Parts: sequence; structure tokens; C-alpha cells
Amino acid sequence: MNQATAASLRVPFVDLHAQHLSIQDEIREAIDAVLADSAFIGGHYVSRFEEQFAAFTGARHVMGVSSGTDALILSLMSLEFKRGFEAIVPANSFIATSEAVTHAGGTPLFCDVDPDNYLLDLDYAAQLVTSRTRVILPVHLYGQMADMHQVRLFADKYDLVVIEDAAQAHGARYQGIGVGELSAAATYSFFPAKNLGAYGDGGAISTNDDALAEKIRRLRNHGAIQKYNHEVEGFNSRMDGIQAAILSVKLGYLATWTRQRQAAAATYHQSLEKMDLPLPHTTELERHVYHLYVIRINNRDTVRRKLSEAGISTGIHYPVALPFLEAYRRQGNQPEAFPVVYRQMTELLSLPLYPEIQRDQIEYVAASLAKALNP
Repeated sequence: MNQATAASLRVPFVDLHAQHLSIQDEIREAIDAVLADSAFIGGHYVSRFEEQFAAFTGARHVMGVSSGTDALILSLMSLEFKRGFEAIVPANSFIATSEAVTHAGGTPLFCDVDPDNYLLDLDYAAQLVTSRTRVILPVHLYGQMADMHQVRLFADKYDLVVIEDAAQAHGARYQGIGVGELSAAATYSFFPAKNLGAYGDGGAISTNDDALAEKIRRLRNHGAIQKYNHEVEGFNSRMDGIQAAILSVKLGYLATWTRQRQAAAATYHQSLEKMDLPLPHTTELERHVYHLYVIRINNRDTVRRKLSEAGISTGIHYPVALPFLEAYRRQGNQPEAFPVVYRQMTELLSLPLYPEIQRDQIEYVAASLAKALNP
């Protein structure tokens, strides 16, 4: 890469516009079809996407909802736990995971994470279980699936229900197991920047439990399966037809986009392996779908500023771990109780990664990172 090229190169953190340009004709056609049918809430386009996503996940049932957050809330509420139940939640996640527990009437028990892959530390989790603990919520963070065999064994030992938060892990696998195969339900987000993203908010729940699926279908639609026959009080949490039609188009490209993400991650690995940085930790047993490419750096904020000056956008996932958010001040969480996430809050850095990112952009990020680390 010559100096002129490097000087003019800019690398966004995510480039949703580039993705749209590649499929814009199909997207426009899909939206126009919904407009022509006035199928704005529920209807054929939603049920078609649900069937397609069920085939993709291998689940018996998929219920489209209005967001990934609602997917978590409705999944928990469908289990009908007594108020005051406890749920084990990883301390490094987006607040949707923990606030869903609270909105469903429970208390999140924050669990420290594995220092290498940032997923639930089950040894730590074992210390949290009480007589009120009813559910464990593994988060497949950054696109990497938790070891669901071990999560399932843990849940069986303590008589817990498993709900998987797969907001960042569409299509991830571990030891031949897909998302949702060893749990009561799995929840997905279709926020625009996700691996499978809508053009607004959207979410889904997958399950193989017929009774659970029926409860969720009621809850998402004001407590009714048939119009005006409200068997319980529910929510207005339905997926809209335009988002479903868009997702149907994009689902057809997801396998290709996933391979492109994995190829980009491999290029990052090759470009960064000599820098002695903690890179994403995976094994041959895993199918990591790389929603994010996260590294750790001691002087993270300084390096991030230098990358920004070089035209490179980055992210932090997450700048404040869940136990230390103002929203959970009531719990009195202390840093020493969560040594891994507390240390990593100042180290985690997410590098640009999306299906359309080019090799020269990744190499520019790597060269700029090396320069920032060794000015």
C-alpha cells in the first residue's frame, strides 16, 4: 500500500450502505410488495420469514417480534416464574440481557466471564445459585457460541431453564450443536448492524417447545391468538411486514456474508498475530460468525484515539460492564467481585468488520494499529 493510498483510506466500523447497494433492487421490490398488499403488521410476510428462519435455525417454531429485547422479555415471561426469581447473566453483555430479567419480574445475578472468550464462567456461576435461581442466560457474545453441552449439564445439575441470547450469533455452532438445540428457547436481534439486520428494529424467538411457542404468540399480540380473544394480558410486540420482507431477502445472503466475515477475521488474525495481542480465541470445534472482532489492548483509549486520527472507526463492547452501570447501583456491585470484566472494561477494542470490508482496509487497520502501539 503506497502512502497516497493509505493517506486517503477511511475505514468505517460498519458500512450498512455498502451492503444495501448490493441488494437494493431486491429490497425495493420486497418493500413495494408489502405496500401493495398493505400487509403492515403480521400477515403473510411475517409468517413466511418465520418459516424461513425456522429452516435456517432448525427450530420447530420461530416467532417474529418487534426487537431482540422483547424476544428476551417474552421468552422469560412465558416461563411464568414467580416474581423475585433469579437469572444468571454474564457481566459482559448489552443491558438488554439483564433488563429483560428485571422487566419479567426477576433479579439478574451477574456472572464473571472466561478471560479468553468472554463467555459465561460456569465455575463462577455455580457460586451464584440460590433457592430462587430459575434460569441461566448464556450470551453468544461477538458471534461466538458458548459451550452449550456444559451449559446444559450445569442447568440440569441446578434445575435451571436455559434461554440463549443469540443477538450476535446468527448461524453460530459449537461441537456440531446449533443455537437453540439445547435450550428452552433462543432469542435473536435483527437490529440493523447485526449479521442479519433489518432496516429498523426486529427480533425473533426460536423454540422446539410447542406449549412455549403458543404462550409467546399470545404474549406478543396483546395476549390473543385470535383477534379480540384476549386470554391473558400481553404486549404489542409484533414484527411488521416490511421488516419481515427485508429480512427474507437478506436471509438468502447470510451464508455468503458469514463466510466473508470469517475471511475478514482470518485476515485480521494473519495481520495481527505478531503484535502479541490477545486476539479472538476460537477452536476447530467452533463456528464463530464474527459479529465483532474484539482484541484487548492495555492503553486502549490512547490507541483508539490514534486510530481515529488515521480515519479508522472502532467500538468498545462494552465500556461499562453490566454490574457497574448506574442502573444496577442498587446491587452494590464491587470491582473485586468481577475481576475479569472489571479489568477488561479498559482493554476491549472492537475493530472494523463487516462482509464488505476489503483486504487493503484490514491491512491498513493492522498497520495503523502497529504504529499506534509502537510510535
